[in-house]
Amino acid sequence: MDLSRPRAKSQRTIYLDYNATTPLEPEVLTAIQTALQTAWGNPSSSYEAGKKAKAAIDTARTNIAKMVGGKKEDVIFTSGGTEANNMVILTAMRHFWNSFPEAQGGGDTENGPTQHRSVKPHIITTNIEHDSVRLPLEAFQKEGRIDVTFVPASKLTGRVEVQDILAAVRPSTCLVTIMMANNETGIIMPIADIMRAVRSVNSENRSAPQPRILLHTDAAQTIGKVPVDVEELGVDYLTVVGHKFYGPRIGALYIRGLRQDTPLYPMLYGGGQEDNYRPGTENTGMIAGLGMAASLVNQNLEKYESHMREVRDYLEQQLKDRFGSSVHFNGRLTGSERIPNTCNVSILGRGLQGQRVLSRCPHLQASVGSACHSHNINRPSHILLAIGIPCEVAGNALRLSVGRHTTTDDIDLIIQDLQEAVTAITAEEQSTQNSC
Repeated sequence: MDLSRPRAKSQRTIYLDYNATTPLEPEVLTAIQTALQTAWGNPSSSYEAGKKAKAAIDTARTNIAKMVGGKKEDVIFTSGGTEANNMVILTAMRHFWNSFPEAQGGGDTENGPTQHRSVKPHIITTNIEHDSVRLPLEAFQKEGRIDVTFVPASKLTGRVEVQDILAAVRPSTCLVTIMMANNETGIIMPIADIMRAVRSVNSENRSAPQPRILLHTDAAQTIGKVPVDVEELGVDYLTVVGHKFYGPRIGALYIRGLRQDTPLYPMLYGGGQEDNYRPGTENTGMIAGLGMAASLVNQNLEKYESHMREVRDYLEQQLKDRFGSSVHFNGRLTGSERIPNTCNVSILGRGLQGQRVLSRCPHLQASVGSACHSHNINRPSHILLAIGIPCEVAGNALRLSVGRHTTTDDIDLIIQDLQEAVTAITAEEQSTQNSC
């Protein structure tokens, strides 16, 4: 279903929150329904229904591998991005202790040292990560199981810089995990440059008693919008999130050289599915849908990227034309590139907080930041504050993210929405001020 298309003029809504989630493409929905109807057997069974289910899963795995430039045997399915990210973090911790048992002190290979031991696995990330990376790291650090460095993003570029990551490396560093693009600003991180630099550190330390630094990126916001190639990126792990590219709400994890080169430890234990890395009877219908979503990206990425960039640029030009110097684009920073669909913008002025403006827009469906922080709608985004956006500007932010089927006509309608909302709120503020 295309949420940007009208059912009736009076009910027309324009959805511009595609960074939060996307609807299923019709082909994806068909793939799910077909798999549920014809490939309902247990994929581990040897009879016909089981074979059909296994074949559907194999096809999906192949499509996902092609989408990210990897091998199908290096892809496992997960419940979503949160599970994949947590699995990588826990793997890095366990790999550190298994590689250096002498460093455990009073701990064990499952949980590491006790809180009072000084040698702990060290993980490097940024201060603008998604909660599915930030929160587990903060929790494990609080428990005394790891040390974490949250490298600040540059206030000039809005991205984390290579030299700042390298400066954070320690002898105990076991993982670098950095999102490929930020979900609020759309700014793309220099993942290939960072991973290349850290791999050089790994090479230099090959003869020293130091852990290999594992390399991970969460590609949730880039897949389906820009090319994603694990060979070019140089990562050991890459997170795939289906509902960000018109697929179902499951995910996958790419692991470079799984079973041979790069470690992976299961979070669960059970029937042995996914070669024991992710046990539990496979969700064939959703996996088939994820595979179809990947297939559509493989076939149409250039078209998707071009269309979204054209519509996003039109949106930004219309905002500039209508609001002039009152518009501040929070993600357009010198030296950085953005994913093609994202516009983080503040309309400057008294009382024009993002959520208040959106509440006055009858057609526009959008957000003021990450959907995961919707309970903090009255607080300025910590992401924007972290990259140097002033508090009064960040408080007025709107995250507008276009989709594959968003049109310039849709943009014209939401610009009208925003203009009317701003005019009404400004009049209210002036009236209140005059009455005082």
